[in-house]
Amino acid sequence: MMGRIGFQEILLVFGLALLIFGPTKLPEIGKSMGKGIREFKSATKEITDSVSLEETSSDKK
Repeated sequence: MMGRIGFQEILLVFGLALLIFGPTKLPEIGKSMGKGIREFKSATKEITDSVSLEETSSDKK
């Protein structure tokens, strides 16, 4: 049964990432993940804005 992720699970994932990638790579990985998430949010916002703009322009006709 899947529930919410708790503090212990987050620590476990962070610890495994630290072991796998090492302390020098983690900031780079975090930065690139943050950049990817930011770009994804920006793209989805642009798409929803264009769809809502098309809907409002078609409603006026």
